[in-house]
Amino acid sequence: MQGLKRTHRCGELSAANVGETATIMGWVQKNRNKGGLVFVDVRDRSGIIQVVFDEGSVDAALIEKAAKLRSEYVVAVVGKVAKRSGAVNENIATGEIEIIPEELRVLSESETPPFQIEENSKTKEEVRLKYRYLDLRRPDMQRNLMMRSKVATLARQFMANEGFLEIETPVLIGSTPEGARDYLVPSRVHPGSFYALPQSPQLLKQLLMCSGYDRYFQIAKCFRDEDLRADRQPEFTQIDMELSFVDMDDVIDVNERLLKYIFKEIGVDVQLPIQRMTWQEAMDRFGSDKPDIRFGMELQDVSEVVKGCGFGVFTGALENGGTVRGINAKGQGHMPRKKIDALVEVAKTYGAKGLAYLAVNEDGTYKSSFAKFFEEEQLKELVKAMDGEPGDLLLFAADKKKVVWDVLGALRLHLAKSLDLLKKDDFRFLWVTEFPLLEWSEEQNRFVAMHHPFTMPMEEDLDKIDSDPGAVRAQAYDIVLNGNEIGGGSIRIHQDDIQSKMFEVLGFTPEQAQKQFGFLLDAFKYGVPPHAGLAYGLDRL
Repeated sequence: MQGLKRTHRCGELSAANVGETATIMGWVQKNRNKGGLVFVDVRDRSGIIQVVFDEGSVDAALIEKAAKLRSEYVVAVVGKVAKRSGAVNENIATGEIEIIPEELRVLSESETPPFQIEENSKTKEEVRLKYRYLDLRRPDMQRNLMMRSKVATLARQFMANEGFLEIETPVLIGSTPEGARDYLVPSRVHPGSFYALPQSPQLLKQLLMCSGYDRYFQIAKCFRDEDLRADRQPEFTQIDMELSFVDMDDVIDVNERLLKYIFKEIGVDVQLPIQRMTWQEAMDRFGSDKPDIRFGMELQDVSEVVKGCGFGVFTGALENGGTVRGINAKGQGHMPRKKIDALVEVAKTYGAKGLAYLAVNEDGTYKSSFAKFFEEEQLKELVKAMDGEPGDLLLFAADKKKVVWDVLGALRLHLAKSLDLLKKDDFRFLWVTEFPLLEWSEEQNRFVAMHHPFTMPMEEDLDKIDSDPGAVRAQAYDIVLNGNEIGGGSIRIHQDDIQSKMFEVLGFTPEQAQKQFGFLLDAFKYGVPPHAGLAYGLDRL
């Protein structure tokens, strides 16, 4: 590189630079040798530009050197920016121009890579991960990481303008169970003792509120020792925040404006205020606490309609305290039996014993797995309750409420994907509020916190915390985008007596609570502001 300085990234040049001398540096994407004419595409993170080595305008030694270039060689090129002599390439930003080289230097050679460095690679994931440094050269991967960086920068700008302080919390802490397993780090100084890596900065940021910092944020590394899922990694990053002297509306307001600010940068205008829906309504209508509201196909409760019918699957579920609900796949009444059987298998993976169906034929007759158990009038009533019309396919699940929600919620998404109802450029945000405070764990045979033990109950439900803990709602809120939970938070408990009661309901003795969370409980003795927070999964966002 001696004596050379890069003047432009490859994708930054345009027709406005025609006539200028530019120095670019990057990787050889392609080399096409036409004999006396060599086309070399050079790539860096900003894009690709074509360099043309033509015997009519370039030294023969330079052409010979260019002909030896191979994929992924790292090169430096000095040359004049010119209008393309051939056809314009409309697929790339630099498609109107090319570089006529004056100098070519090979900065580094490369072996033949194990896969093509190109967008939308079909290479097996195991190979891509083995050569992750090559995978990350691909333009779509680079765009993702650059977008991630931009989102983090935008979040920092917005939070600073809103009076938030960026404060880093410790990474080596004491273990405080939060629902997943901690990663443990052995201590050299205290043999036999371990630090934990934080699952989130939850308690630390609450202590910052006790310390009077008012508005905190952090782009925080978090660690959870749990099994991999598509949207869950053992090591992840949160845009984390906590605010004092606020209620839920205040937290939602600042976050709606943050989302509008970030999404504006990608050309999406987020309409405010964002729709809100209680957890109960989301489960009843969509079978999910993170519903995708880009399409309909909502769940309908037909328990009353089918009561007393002769179909044992429905009546048995109702007698056992369960429910019968269905979804209407509009215009899918012609679906062949083979595909319906495939839907039954999908339902079974979510806990269903089976799936009942009723296709409304164009002539008003029915094709069904259960119609023979119904009177004609009762069938008509069922179709009407499902808003069924000729050509529709009605699918029903009968079981305990949670199973029915899980099954129909999953089927609804499965059908939407297969019927191409999910439009990628349609961004539909939703706040889901009033989650249950507690959920029953069969494994532990006790109530556990649905979010965490520091979430404030709805004040009007406080009197139920002893008599009916499962009915207590939390002052918790999740922000959902197109069926993905991208962030969540809650109003925190800041009163001693409510926090002690919460630990009691969760099965902690006062001694256990003091041992695990004593540092927080002790801090709460010295004046705690009402506070609340929220955290986004940065990569989900």
